[in-house]
Formats: sequence, structure tokens, C-alpha cells
Amino acid sequence: MMKQIILSIWVMLVFAISFSVQAQERVRVLTLEDAQRISDAAEARARQDNWNVVVAILDAGGHLVALRRMDGTQIGSVDVGVQKATSALKFKRPTKVFEDAVKSGNIHLISLPGVVAVEGGLPIKDGDQVIGSIGVSGVTSAQDGIIAAAGLESF
Repeated sequence: MMKQIILSIWVMLVFAISFSVQAQERVRVLTLEDAQRISDAAEARARQDNWNVVVAILDAGGHLVALRRMDGTQIGSVDVGVQKATSALKFKRPTKVFEDAVKSGNIHLISLPGVVAVEGGLPIKDGDQVIGSIGVSGVTSAQDGIIAAAGLESF
């Protein structure tokens, strides 16, 4: 009887731990559908003011999920948009944080690998978990930031 009780407790403990670990491992993945919805919203915001931009969406691993280059946007903005998204993802913060810091005199930040100190990159979060990022380039950095924020609002 004592062996059955101990075995029952052990089995319940194993299931409880297993369930707890599985629950903790569930992290939302940024899907192509998510990326397209974010890109659509960003593009719609850009069109309001006739701004031509590139919108880059990365997943949590830093892989490109969606890239949209609006007609008339300079090709240099493709790399810049991806770099802004990469910086926001790697450092888990808006690229505007770095821009503001550099403007206030902390120029050493631009020597950090992967830092883009120009507004327009934002992390995409599910709760506290960063699951991707958006980078916008093509107009002024403040305008890029407005467009990126509009895209993120749709998520």
C-alpha cells in the first residue's frame, strides 16, 4: 500500500513538472500572416502622407519574414530597414533609444556591434518576450518611427 502511494505521488509530481515545463516553453511565433498584417498597416500609414518606405519584419531569430519596398523608395533603404529591425531585435529596444543617447552625447554607443542609432526600428513583443522586430526606412527617422509604430499597433 505504501509503495502505491509513493508511486502515485511520484507519477503526479512527474506530470506536474512536465506540464509546468511545457507551459513555460510556449512562446508565440511571429507568423507570415502577422508580418503581412504589420506591413500592411505600416504601408497604409506611409501612404497617408505619400511617404515611400521599406518595411522589414524579422522573426525572433533575426530572419527576414517580410520585406516591402514601396514604389519609388531608394534601394539603400532596404539595407537600412533590415539593419534597424536587426538592432531593435538584438537589443530588445527601439532604435530611437540609441538615437536619443547619441544626440545627448553618448557617442560611444555607435561603436557597439549592431547598433543603429536612427529611429525606425522597434521590437515586436508578446508580453515580455521579443518575438520579432520591424524596421522602416525611407523618410526622416521620426517619420520612419511613426510608420513602424503604426505597423506595430496592428499586432
